[in-house]
Amino acid sequence: MKTIEIGSEKEQTAGFKAFIPHPFPPKEGFSFPPEILKKGTEATRLLGKLDGITLLLPNVDFFLKMYISKDAAASNQIEGTKATMVDAIEAGAKISTNIPTDVDDILHYIDALNYGMKRVKEEKFPLSLRFVRELHKELMVKARETHFSDPGEFRKSQNWIGGTRPDNARYVPPPVEAMHKALNDLELFIHADDAIPTVIKAGLLHSQFETIHPFLDGNGRTGRMLITFYLWKEGLLEKPVLFLSSYFKKHQNVYYEKLSGYHNGKVFEWTDFFLDGVIEIANEAIDTVGKITLLREKDMTKIQTFGKRAAESAMMVLPKLYEQPIVNVALIQAMTGFTRQGVQIVIDRFVDKKILFPKNEDVKYGQSYVYREYLNIFTA
Repeated sequence: MKTIEIGSEKEQTAGFKAFIPHPFPPKEGFSFPPEILKKGTEATRLLGKLDGITLLLPNVDFFLKMYISKDAAASNQIEGTKATMVDAIEAGAKISTNIPTDVDDILHYIDALNYGMKRVKEEKFPLSLRFVRELHKELMVKARETHFSDPGEFRKSQNWIGGTRPDNARYVPPPVEAMHKALNDLELFIHADDAIPTVIKAGLLHSQFETIHPFLDGNGRTGRMLITFYLWKEGLLEKPVLFLSSYFKKHQNVYYEKLSGYHNGKVFEWTDFFLDGVIEIANEAIDTVGKITLLREKDMTKIQTFGKRAAESAMMVLPKLYEQPIVNVALIQAMTGFTRQGVQIVIDRFVDKKILFPKNEDVKYGQSYVYREYLNIFTA
């Protein structure tokens, strides 16, 4: 595939080279090869299929909440966080205090995504540089690394990736003045009425944002969120149900390699990798919807073997598990208003029917219970 030069390294007065982006998009535009356009069409088709099939779910917002947790964990793991999706679910519900301290990074990411969704959906806020800064602020304020990140503000100094200083770094993003010019170009690109297919443009938006690297910290996480928000805002998704962080985590070395290649003009190679991710994750999400539907039918059948009153109580609890698949007695009490004894009876029935499983068999008091088959659909 041919290269498209999107910038070049320029010597700086401080004695190091920094990447200076050219005006974006390039004047000659992007003449995507037929195989890229074909893959883009397939990715768009699968996004439409995913959008339609999520309507079959009992509650698409619960599905979305689980995917947000999954994406948050994967996106932060790319940056070195060890905490998992399960840790985040437990921490969010305040079920356990025995969780890694770096779960805080995941919870901040979840808060930022939820904040962004509210801004876009309820307040009709445009995807703009202000929106990007607001996302970053939600991501970083009171986070573990806040004192390094200047939450919600584009950097006022030079940063770099790898190495101990700019002159031995793996990559040096544009200096502040060039950064602002590149950001303005990017904002115009987001809103430009051009012929670039939306799903391909989402990939270019992410790679160009990472090239600019406008924050002191949190660039990767913010840039990955922008992919989903752009696809949603442009109408390819009725709900923001496509998250690519698990794909980038799975192929982390290739992800960094392709982003580095993008800086060096390998735009189509990055786009090809990105579209593979959209296709893979869309197919995975479609498969997930099918598995959830089958599991719901199976568990509904189990509940129908209870007596009438017992089944009615169970049917009040089961839908709550789609949103919160790790529970304890106190949490279900708060969800349903049942007495403590009533909740324990329902839990015991669910355990007997292998709907819920004790999280730790050795715990006698304060036991947590896992909707294991459901959680495994997301974590397998």
